[in-house]
Amino acid sequence: MAQFRNFKMVSYVVYGRGSFNQLDEILVPHRKGDAPMIFLVDHFFQNKPLLNRIPLHSNDKIVFADVTHEPKTTYVDVLAKQLKDEFGTISGIIGIGGGSAMDLAKAVSLMMNNTGSSADYQGWDLVKNPGVYKVGIPTLSGTGAEVSRTTVLTGPTKKLGMNSDFTPFDQIVLDPELCANAPSNQRFYTGMDCYIHCIESLQGTFLNEFSKSYGAKALELCQEIFLNKETWDAECDDKLMMASYAGGMSIAYSQVGVAHAVSYGLSYLLGTKHGIGNCIVMNHLEEYYPEGVTEFKRMVEKGGFQIPTGICSGLSDDQFDAMINVSLAMRPLWENALGTNWEKIMTREKLRSLYEKL
Repeated sequence: MAQFRNFKMVSYVVYGRGSFNQLDEILVPHRKGDAPMIFLVDHFFQNKPLLNRIPLHSNDKIVFADVTHEPKTTYVDVLAKQLKDEFGTISGIIGIGGGSAMDLAKAVSLMMNNTGSSADYQGWDLVKNPGVYKVGIPTLSGTGAEVSRTTVLTGPTKKLGMNSDFTPFDQIVLDPELCANAPSNQRFYTGMDCYIHCIESLQGTFLNEFSKSYGAKALELCQEIFLNKETWDAECDDKLMMASYAGGMSIAYSQVGVAHAVSYGLSYLLGTKHGIGNCIVMNHLEEYYPEGVTEFKRMVEKGGFQIPTGICSGLSDDQFDAMINVSLAMRPLWENALGTNWEKIMTREKLRSLYEKL
């Protein structure tokens, strides 16, 4: 008998311009006595007006998340230990920012109720206990972190998510107004993350009607925004926020593919940010996604962006091997992209030659 995945989704979703203003009433039922709510906020918002809109109660605390680099297991462990030492227990954690801030919030939530290091839980279904109540509020759109069942972390030996049914947010607040002042290059790179999700999902071997329905809509929205719009406006923010949500949903029942698998190696070794890393790799994937790469390059040109090149020049054999090891560990991604015989197709030598082009 076929075994179907029983997919855990975000429990509550509120969408709309100004919906951030409902945050206080959303949180009140989840407050436990004096235990505080922790607002984990992207450090981009230090001294910005958004801070004044956060509904702080007496014991609550704002913690600025340093997202200069992609989230590391060591950083998650430090944040969780600080909160345990200071408060013992907390009512919940609210991640406000881009994909890194939301991934940190998910990971810290889990580590409040699980022992050891977050590195112990990098993999599939290793988390033993539910985390504390957690809310995701994206201020950049594209990563799909608001809906995914993973929190992608760089650990001592690998870059891999804490993939589990306990990882998704309990609540997300999708307010496109929060994206209004995002830097244009960051907005583009996270938007391309969404676009690349769609290409990889829609051309993957795991594809089904659930994934196709969400992925096709997300792709259509990305094409409207990045090819058909002459100037960025409020409607673009609305559409990209929904493309991010739908793109995240599309990979819930399928997977991403070659661009993501290769970019994990870049980010592990070189600290390359996820969105930029995907773009650097996508630039060279005509062999796997010919139409998608052509369209991607049109989007880059139209936006006037320069995708970095030559980032792997001068690396040693050991460094190439480290990236290759991280990348090949992403087995479900390779299987989705290339099928069950993927190991015969994507050999270490072939992957090395791909990294050398980047």
